[in-house]
Amino acid sequence: MKLFFNAKINTITNGIIEDGYVIIKKDKIFEVGDMGQFSIDTFEGDKYDLNGNYVLPGFIDAHCHLGLSESAIQFEGRDHNETTDPITPHMRAIDAINPDDITFTEALRAGVTTVATGPGSANVIGGTFAIIKTFGKRIDDMIVKDPVAMKCAFGENPKRVYSSKSKTPSTRMAIAAVMRETLSVAKQYLDKKEAAGDDNSKMPSYDAKCEALIPVLKKEIPIKAHAHRADDIFTALRIAKEFDLKITLDHVTEGHLIIDELIKENVPCIVGPSFGHRGKFELKEKSFLTPRALSDAGIDIAITTDSPVTPLDQLPLMAGLAYKEGMNKDKALEAITINPAKILEIDNLYGSIEKDKIADLVILNMHPFEIDSKVQQVIVMGNTVYQK
Repeated sequence: MKLFFNAKINTITNGIIEDGYVIIKKDKIFEVGDMGQFSIDTFEGDKYDLNGNYVLPGFIDAHCHLGLSESAIQFEGRDHNETTDPITPHMRAIDAINPDDITFTEALRAGVTTVATGPGSANVIGGTFAIIKTFGKRIDDMIVKDPVAMKCAFGENPKRVYSSKSKTPSTRMAIAAVMRETLSVAKQYLDKKEAAGDDNSKMPSYDAKCEALIPVLKKEIPIKAHAHRADDIFTALRIAKEFDLKITLDHVTEGHLIIDELIKENVPCIVGPSFGHRGKFELKEKSFLTPRALSDAGIDIAITTDSPVTPLDQLPLMAGLAYKEGMNKDKALEAITINPAKILEIDNLYGSIEKDKIADLVILNMHPFEIDSKVQQVIVMGNTVYQK
């Protein structure tokens, strides 16, 4: 076992321990508590004095494209959009992720230990996201959960990609129509499979796209809906209701304009990227005021970098800028820890410092929103993987 002591521990879910300790056993947190109630002398195992440093759970980004859109490379490493077909649910993120890309190292050294990564938004249905660790050499050994969601996109991106090819969809009507058609065909396929039972003679001919959509139709995974504009958000919600699907709303750039509706819908919101240039019309409302407004309304949002749109290692900065714009400081931290864990349905093991959760910790010299804050150490699965 390992003991880390003399630290300011922000558990996220159970407050801050000003002079605390964490005991790690193998890959999990065995105990967390106050030094005033603990005797170091009786502990048998490795001991590490953190000298008053700040300890947080590893940061989590619930929406990015890590490893699929590589750094410092063009076509050769750009694998996040299969732009030959607007319907590609059978694409799997894990088959395109390159863990050797430098962005993994950068993210890890910034304390980002877990992400949901997957296809981009060129296609109406783009394929499945996976939750992975940012540390490792082989993607098969880095997976936390796969698949975790089915990427879908509404608005300008599919319109732009396929209108340039003189293909459907080139309008918002067509995006919705293509998605409805695809889901209807997949539903018929699933009904035939279930009706056939063990009788192979009655089974429908194998269809890879329909097979990939079965977990969506069975509500085992949500659709991960790329939607910036308010009308696109409503279209995504409308289709999810029509087919009785689970859904997360990703980006939600105009969410502050429809707060009452989002409260009523009660669906997870992953907000961002809120930093940088408004590069297209549907981003005209982009602002760090959006996460603040949704949080103030009682919506437990997650903040995303949408990397590489914003570099993944800047995830703590994105939360800090939301705080600068008036978001509650604790809520801003929750937006990159426990909230994304809840949205990704891994909060039983990730997102806070609690007994029996995975020992992913980031140790800093001060609060991560401070400009002088520096990561001193990163622990993943109980092992130190970065030391300043």
